[in-house]
Amino acid sequence: MKLRDMTELAVRNLRESILRNSLTTLGVAVGVASLVAMLSLGVGLQQLASSRLTKSGLFDSVFVTPKLNMRGGPPSMASQQGETRLLDEDARVEISKLPNVIEVFPQVRFFSEVRFGGKPFATMVAGMPQSSKVSGAFDGMKGNFFSAESGDEAILQVEFAKELSPDTASLVGKTLSIRYAERQQLEDNSGGFSIVPKEKELHIIGVVETEPAAGFGGYGNGRLLIPLGTALSLRATQVNDLRDAVRGGPSKPTYASLTVRAKSPNNVDAIETAVKKMGFGAFSLLDASKSLRIFFSVFDLLLGIFGSLALAVATLGIVNTLVMAILERRREIGVLKALGAADSDVKRLFFVEAGVMGLMGGFGGVLFGWLIGRALTLATNIYLKRQELPTVEIASVPWWLVLGAISFAVLVSLVAGLYPASRAAKLNPVEALRYE
Repeated sequence: MKLRDMTELAVRNLRESILRNSLTTLGVAVGVASLVAMLSLGVGLQQLASSRLTKSGLFDSVFVTPKLNMRGGPPSMASQQGETRLLDEDARVEISKLPNVIEVFPQVRFFSEVRFGGKPFATMVAGMPQSSKVSGAFDGMKGNFFSAESGDEAILQVEFAKELSPDTASLVGKTLSIRYAERQQLEDNSGGFSIVPKEKELHIIGVVETEPAAGFGGYGNGRLLIPLGTALSLRATQVNDLRDAVRGGPSKPTYASLTVRAKSPNNVDAIETAVKKMGFGAFSLLDASKSLRIFFSVFDLLLGIFGSLALAVATLGIVNTLVMAILERRREIGVLKALGAADSDVKRLFFVEAGVMGLMGGFGGVLFGWLIGRALTLATNIYLKRQELPTVEIASVPWWLVLGAISFAVLVSLVAGLYPASRAAKLNPVEALRYE
């Protein structure tokens, strides 16, 4: 029997019992829709997490720290234990010249007393580079980001802003002053420094919901954020300054840590190795990304298993439909065999019918699954907008998921058609013609 004739015959048979076959196909579509919806949710969440972490600069960054003398002595004694270099401006410039390095900026944070409305507030001030604007931490903030690298501007973390005023939005455009301790080198070249109280006025230009200055390689719970250039120009005394003074350290300022941004996460390992060879401590968060990929792989597997349960139920519907078709079409099968149709032709006929139901159910299921994903995303974004948070995409249907879902639906349908096709092929043509 030719494939064209077999296809026409299969389509005609499906149209004769259109209600039953449509319900069976709908069952396949529902199973595929549940599978696509769950997997699209897993894929969307993985893409959301990866994009957020990539934008934050964690995966393309190397965090550099000085190798401290573990005996507690000054750095000058480090030669007894191995080479220890100062993490100063010279080191920063040297690291910035490494291949595939975009920028190298120091961690600057210090305690300050903020004066606003005639009242004092103690908080941590942190310097933020201009590149942090695209990190995602400032999405949906009230106000604007820093206009320049060295502007007299400040962004408040929302919890600190609430301490200044219950109406945080009203703070944008106002002025506050910070009191801090400035480090000044002594003129006698003794290597020491003096601490001089200073005060500086800053214009509030924004309020941010998250705390972008906290976390790994961040700026340590900074609740008042200023441009990094401004933070460096203040020469504020930091924790490492006091440590160096107690240990009889160098006369020139050093950095507690540096953040090195690479062009791509693929360059992180090479930069980390090069920095360690210079005599500094270095680490990155690539291991965390590997753990994240493992987690989402297991997560997607579990979602796929649960989503396939509905498709497994749909296979029973296909088996039931085709078995009923055998009972109704015994005479037709007998005529086909009497005209010379082989057992394999009868099997292929039922396989084609099962495959058509799987194919149509696959296309419909992908469409339904996509609509479910869009509905979940829409509902989530409505909630986020009410909370004044930025919108997100929590579901994604890539092309491989579309092709995979349709292929899986056809494969499951063909497997479901194995028993009915085999049973139909085994019918005796004489007994089939006597039926009814």
